[in-house]
Amino acid sequence: MWQALFIMFIAMSMIPAGDTAGKLLTTEYAASPYFVAWSRFAIGALVALPLVRPETLRLMKDWRIWLRALFLTGGISFIQTALSTAPLADVFAAFFIGPIFSYLLSVLFLRERVTPLRSGLMALGFCGVLLVVRPSLTMSPGLLWAVLAGLFYGAYLTSSRWLAPLGRPGSLLFTQLALSFVMLTPFCWNSIPPITTEMAGLTVISALFSMGGNFLLLFAYARAPASSLAPYIYFQLFAAVGLGWLVFSDLPDAFTIAGLILIIGAGIASASLNRRSS
Repeated sequence: MWQALFIMFIAMSMIPAGDTAGKLLTTEYAASPYFVAWSRFAIGALVALPLVRPETLRLMKDWRIWLRALFLTGGISFIQTALSTAPLADVFAAFFIGPIFSYLLSVLFLRERVTPLRSGLMALGFCGVLLVVRPSLTMSPGLLWAVLAGLFYGAYLTSSRWLAPLGRPGSLLFTQLALSFVMLTPFCWNSIPPITTEMAGLTVISALFSMGGNFLLLFAYARAPASSLAPYIYFQLFAAVGLGWLVFSDLPDAFTIAGLILIIGAGIASASLNRRSS
């Protein structure tokens, strides 16, 4: 179990690190957020090529696989847009509306079991997101993009549960990367920036750290039950706060800290409920 926890810590640190590199690309090198997302999918698809099997091509003919890739494309593109203008910790906190939205979609469309206590915890987590976002006419556009990214990612999570029986995990992984690359290509073909050594390095780091973190999740889940590891997903928020401070000198304000506490507390309590009921 301790080995799985260590892997989770590394994985949940790598994902915000990849987005930190993406933020540097958009803020310091004026790269388009869509280019950052597009290059991430391109590099990921190349790395995942050995996973291609005959069933992979069959899956790519299924409209549901394209819909799932569309949700992922929107989620990654919009979070990169959010990161180009808003602090890392704030974006990740607002983005965590995704699991809440996924819960609602799973109840409505997948008929998953709903309990009053878990619904209350989801509502508490939503209050945490509201504390971070603070909706108003003058709110940061970056946080609006982060919420939109979270909604798309929540739909992606639910569709992933829905489509999990269709094929092997490796085939499903490759299809989402390749199809997202295809979907973004028309938006990026004429906006590829001049590639310098620094930009190339950050682009590769952005892609490999993000993909590496998600690959390490598979290793962690192979060593411990998913319900036991679920609370440690929130390592991402701690990593985002730390990286935002170290790289961009951004520290969350009191409202954002309170929101982070609510999101993390509600998420851990909800995961604990899942573990007890499984």
